[in-house]
Amino acid sequence: MSKAPVPTLVELLADSPKNWGKWGPDDEVGSLNYLDDAQALRGASEIKSGKTFTLQVQMGHPDGDPVWPGRTGATRYNIMDRGNYLGGNGVVFDGAMEYADDVMIMFLQGSSQYDALGHVWYGDQIYNGYPAETTTGGLKKCSVLPIAERGVVGRGILLDIARYRGKDVLGRGETFDHNDLMAAAKSQGVEIQKRDILLVRTGWIGAFYTTPREEFYKDFIEPGLTYSPELVSWFHEMEIPNLVTDTIANEVTTDPVSGVVLPLHSALMRNLGVTFTEIIALDALAEDCAKDKQYTFLYTAAPLKVVQGTGAPVNPIVVK
Repeated sequence: MSKAPVPTLVELLADSPKNWGKWGPDDEVGSLNYLDDAQALRGASEIKSGKTFTLQVQMGHPDGDPVWPGRTGATRYNIMDRGNYLGGNGVVFDGAMEYADDVMIMFLQGSSQYDALGHVWYGDQIYNGYPAETTTGGLKKCSVLPIAERGVVGRGILLDIARYRGKDVLGRGETFDHNDLMAAAKSQGVEIQKRDILLVRTGWIGAFYTTPREEFYKDFIEPGLTYSPELVSWFHEMEIPNLVTDTIANEVTTDPVSGVVLPLHSALMRNLGVTFTEIIALDALAEDCAKDKQYTFLYTAAPLKVVQGTGAPVNPIVVK
């Protein structure tokens, strides 16, 4: 029996809601517009103890960095160090100061990172209706720069799906939806509120460091959110500004119903302007939340200010 043909995104998302024009014809930050001053204060009101967590994975890890297949992890090179001075070719300063210096070569989305809203599209338009041709040679519209210039501050809520399902890490291709997010929140004694920044833990990135690389990447398919019109409507109605996960792509790699690859990138990011934050380290935060039962906090982030970038590294900070 032959499989049903995979629909195009134009077909799959024909009736999907859009936020295009909601914040004007020049908008490039989408649903981050929901994070106004009141949302920053709402996030700050969640601070109880002052405990602080940084959420970036290490860059240039000796055992490799988690990246999307086809990309390579960050590589760091020393270009000046004590060895140069011992070899007689160190830079000489009056007073005999010596120094070390290095460079890093990496994909801008090769570490914990924010996606630009122009990172993905279908048809011939990116977010807010800008022509897809504006991505040629660099993103002239909806690059990561407007997000970086603005910054992200609001009330974050951790939704520990792995712990909710009694697991250390979700299985390959294991899915969940908005109903699971709400059920996990309820099990944690909290409620997802409008304009919350969602931090969803699957355990996937933590498992990267304890899993042989050939096993991790074999027939690559991550766990994650799965597409449905109802899920998209929920994100729309809840005015979710930012989706943050400990996976490389924030959603199950291939939608198990339609067969479309990464449909939520288009339904949420391209159409609603929801900002995606990926490859985030959530295990330590989740462990602390399980201990003190506080799952809401101040979330702050600012990716690097890369002109015309499709994304940029980030080290988000959570304060509980």
